[in-house]
Amino acid sequence: QVQLVESGGGSVQAGGSLRLSCAASRIITMFNAMAWYRQAPGKQRELVATITKGGSTNSADSVKGRFTISRENAKNTVYLQMNSLKPADTAVYYCYANDLTFGYWGQGTQVTVSS
Repeated sequence: QVQLVESGGGSVQAGGSLRLSCAASRIITMFNAMAWYRQAPGKQRELVATITKGGSTNSADSVKGRFTISRENAKNTVYLQMNSLKPADTAVYYCYANDLTFGYWGQGTQVTVSS
């Protein structure tokens, strides 16, 4: 059973920064890819950023230049560094990982950005 545990959420003012962490119970390089999603109230869950097995990264246009996904293999942890936060970034942020068989979700961490 794979577990993904997010941490680092909280409340910040617009323009502030937060770093989210996702600790996996499995060696993360065994996953095909890992990603961060977010879901705001009344909206669909959306993809924020991805990092592949080979280390390639990509991010949504809405966060490009502000959010950075990275990983620390030795800690089996993926990060989402979020800078220049906006009220529109307010959401529950979820960690996701997939292998050849399944996709796995974390429980989510709340990020609230006030103006």
